Amino acid sequence: MPELFRNYINGEWVESGAVFENRNPARTDEVVGLFARGAAGDMVCAAAAAEAAFPSWAAMNPPARGAYLYRAADILEKRFEQIAAEMTREEGKTLPESKGEVRRSINIFRYFAGEGSRLAGLQTPSERERVHTFSIRKPLGVAGLITPWNFPIAIPAWKIAPALVCGNTVVLKPASAAPLCAWRMVEALVEAGIPKGVVNFVAGPGGELGSALLSAPPLKAVSFTGSCAIGNWLHQEASKRRIRIQLEMGGKNPAIILSDADLNTAVETTVNGAFFATGQRCTATSRAIVEEGIYDRFVEALVERTRRLKVGDGLQPGIDVGPAIDEAQLETVLRYIETGKREGARLAQGGRRLTEGSYAGGYFVEPTIFTDVTEEMTIAREEIFGPVLSVMRARDYEDAVRMANDTPFGLSASIQTSNISRAFDYIYRAETGLVMVNLPSAGIEYQVPFGGTKDSSFGPKEQGPAALEFYTDYKTVYLKY
Repeated sequence: MPELFRNYINGEWVESGAVFENRNPARTDEVVGLFARGAAGDMVCAAAAAEAAFPSWAAMNPPARGAYLYRAADILEKRFEQIAAEMTREEGKTLPESKGEVRRSINIFRYFAGEGSRLAGLQTPSERERVHTFSIRKPLGVAGLITPWNFPIAIPAWKIAPALVCGNTVVLKPASAAPLCAWRMVEALVEAGIPKGVVNFVAGPGGELGSALLSAPPLKAVSFTGSCAIGNWLHQEASKRRIRIQLEMGGKNPAIILSDADLNTAVETTVNGAFFATGQRCTATSRAIVEEGIYDRFVEALVERTRRLKVGDGLQPGIDVGPAIDEAQLETVLRYIETGKREGARLAQGGRRLTEGSYAGGYFVEPTIFTDVTEEMTIAREEIFGPVLSVMRARDYEDAVRMANDTPFGLSASIQTSNISRAFDYIYRAETGLVMVNLPSAGIEYQVPFGGTKDSSFGPKEQGPAALEFYTDYKTVYLKY
């Protein structure tokens, strides 16, 4: 019988009467766990518990709050191998990728634990005699955190850690497709002694729970990572109550490859950005925009390198690309592949679902490359969220920059070049929140701000010192002496 994982509300592990399955996308006959299926009433109780816990948690000094994060990080460290294997089983990414994500989550907890001792305000001189002015940070209250399945512990970690160290209490709603790693993170916080009500965890259907969370009177802020459609709905609903909101949504990230780039490096970074993590990253490379002089050589090398990628169960050694997260996402990827073929793009590599032998029980698709993709094609405009790369031809550098910016999204971009002037020129002209030079478009670090522009993001940035801006407000003091 699979293990049952309960919700955590007001310091208690609670059942909800119904359960849902968490299945391995590489071997769908394996149930990773059963999860309590939360309902609207559970979300109401969680928000009320967080509200009741807020005054004492906010009154605690920030270094003391950080100490809980340090202890939780140590607990996660001891369970490093277990959590990484569970991540591969529930989400499908390769075991080395899972280990990298668990390591990042531990580092995130320790980084923000340290922020408890650096939670600085502002001090500026007054225009008046013998008046001392300064501003201190204060927490907002109850923060709702809604997280996706593609980074099932890193994204919950980079939301919950700054929220807690700043003095907020939280209600975490993880993605139903991969809730176990977020549950393990909450388990670590509980074992670290976090006071009851400070952290609450409710898993279940996004529509019902999201609506209940947004309408909960105690809620003061909501941080969301996921699709544009849900993000836009959340923005509308939060605006009605003037709730502070932070959104990280889609991307259609370009990689510009110039003629002066090192060919091998350009190929490796493009393959990494497009196909690792099965392309299920909001920062994944979706468009390779290649300068005409190098186009044919680049495509030939890219296809040859991609054919060597090994697809399979991420727990097996030597695997490069795992399965899609579930059947719905697989069908979405296959639908876009058919659309690309129908609209006239040339299928240069892949394009098939893999179903024979060891692939029979999973949601596997070949890493796919389309060439001769034009700007008006659907696969060049819409986010696919899978291992599908569109290769586009640019006349020159200026044409490549124009094409890269010609999208409603603006999350990440990369440029491959040996020309430092071109690199800096693109850094300043790219309409994105992240720019990578001679690196994959995906692959971020926790100590610097993360977020996009245009339709990709809304609100203050996540991670690094910028994360504190969302989870705090300022109180300004004028003191006459």
